[in-house]
Amino acid sequence: MTMKHTLFFKIYFFISLIYLLALLLGYEYLDLYLKPTLIPLLGFAVYAYKRFPSRNLLLAALAFSWIGDIVLLFADIAEIYFILALASFLISHLLYCTLFNKQKTVEIRNNIVFRIGCLIILLYVVGMISFLLPTLGSLKVPVIIYAFVISTMLLFAFNGFLSWSKPGNKYVFYGAIIFVISDSILAINKFYTSIEKGSFFIMLTYLVAQYLLVLGILELNPQKEE
Repeated sequence: MTMKHTLFFKIYFFISLIYLLALLLGYEYLDLYLKPTLIPLLGFAVYAYKRFPSRNLLLAALAFSWIGDIVLLFADIAEIYFILALASFLISHLLYCTLFNKQKTVEIRNNIVFRIGCLIILLYVVGMISFLLPTLGSLKVPVIIYAFVISTMLLFAFNGFLSWSKPGNKYVFYGAIIFVISDSILAINKFYTSIEKGSFFIMLTYLVAQYLLVLGILELNPQKEE
């Protein structure tokens, strides 16, 4: 009973593999059929796990990510769909920030290391925005706001990396880093230059990131054997 959630993880891996292979081979129209099934599987895995205080926050973060996934499928039709997807993912990241803030700390963080990490994250987000700014057009404000929110999510994950128990702290932190990488690839592909097999790399990093975030939170809220 305690390992019921792992079945959903296995299904997630299986469908993700089929989906990524389809993207790699150029069958991007399968987006409509496969992409909407993935994040719900992570949600089912969380739901099948034991109850823990911040479970609903994690489910809500996944729900808004899923809404963003669906809306993004129509981004080529009109710009409003991209903006709505951006808003949905922004809410998801804010929920992740709240979720991370509610996890139990087990050690005092090293403030010097934390400040260095803050500086690196700040330099990255400012550098990325500066790089893309000339090409953002009417989307300057929403993209800048989103960039700072996802960077804040990474900052919360880094704070947890220094103060949460292992291995959950590593999974969440690595997941947050890979999420930022995924969105950076997406931004470069959309606003700067088309990346060959861009959809594949965006979704590969995105799916790994979401899995690691979920796995990390579950590890931080261990399930006792009955």
